[in-house]
Amino acid sequence: MSAFLDAARGIDAARAPIWIMRQAGRYLPEYREIKRGSSFLEMTRDPAIAAEITLQPLKRFELDAAIVFSDIMTPLEALGIDVRFDPGPKLAEPVRTAAAVDALRRTGPPAPFVGEALRLVRRALSPEKALIGFAGAPLTLAAYVVQGGGSKDFEAFRALLHADPQTLHRLLDMLTELTIEYLQMQVASGADAIQLFDSWAGLHDDATFRTFGLPYAARIMRALESTGVARIYFALGASHLLDAVAEIPSEIAGVDWRTGLRDARSRLQRTVQGNLDPAVLFADRETIVARTRAVLDDGRGGPHVFNLGHGIWPETPIDAVQLMIDTVRGYDRS
Repeated sequence: MSAFLDAARGIDAARAPIWIMRQAGRYLPEYREIKRGSSFLEMTRDPAIAAEITLQPLKRFELDAAIVFSDIMTPLEALGIDVRFDPGPKLAEPVRTAAAVDALRRTGPPAPFVGEALRLVRRALSPEKALIGFAGAPLTLAAYVVQGGGSKDFEAFRALLHADPQTLHRLLDMLTELTIEYLQMQVASGADAIQLFDSWAGLHDDATFRTFGLPYAARIMRALESTGVARIYFALGASHLLDAVAEIPSEIAGVDWRTGLRDARSRLQRTVQGNLDPAVLFADRETIVARTRAVLDDGRGGPHVFNLGHGIWPETPIDAVQLMIDTVRGYDRS
């Protein structure tokens, strides 16, 4: 039985299961070795390479779940959107007008190579280890699609949101349908859980999020309910949105390092996931142990999946990751 899936089902166990956002990635020397011979796009599109990278952290560390190696931008190709990475996502043509939204057309199923990577990982993964698929929430995907890439303030996106909300709603509706199909494919390919990343939810006030974020994320989660998959919703910088997040159906709520787990659980009424600040892993051993134990203390009183409060940083020392994992596995929640 999977400790991660037990926690998703609401079982309050003596040990918190652990996985790490971006655990398959640049902080691992074995990942950097593969990257010397392949571009990021090549690594995500080749199922054998993506599966190997997905499994790397579980070969090195005692983790409770694997998360497929991919990117939230991956399914956009199925809408005819050209995305490149340099190193972050860059769109050849941002979508900023009603005509540009209307010109988007489905070109095929979203990212079937991700499904093949999941099948390869599932065959290699121990039964007690959960397999997590993921996608970007429509609000976050729309931020990149309209802005044309990453941004501190997403000025073009937020301007369109207020200047032409009807056009943005049409785009969000397209992204929602694409994401539902994409995640259903991942579940059919062996994913035990899915995480919906809403990386830019925190840019918005409560009313804006309830209009442009909540309905679409909730629609995706409701569409997955009948599959029996464990659903995780993670919004970054969203402590001011917790009451709205509580209305999005999920078994697990990811919480970033700025929000206390105890408070989040009381407001969300579900399993909480998180939330060590990734920066802590650059501290001395005593601090890493103390801060990890503080998160575990805060997570008591209900089911808790230990994780960072956001993705692990590329320069993170391997020894620090090992120490954090050992601390989690040695902590008795009972």
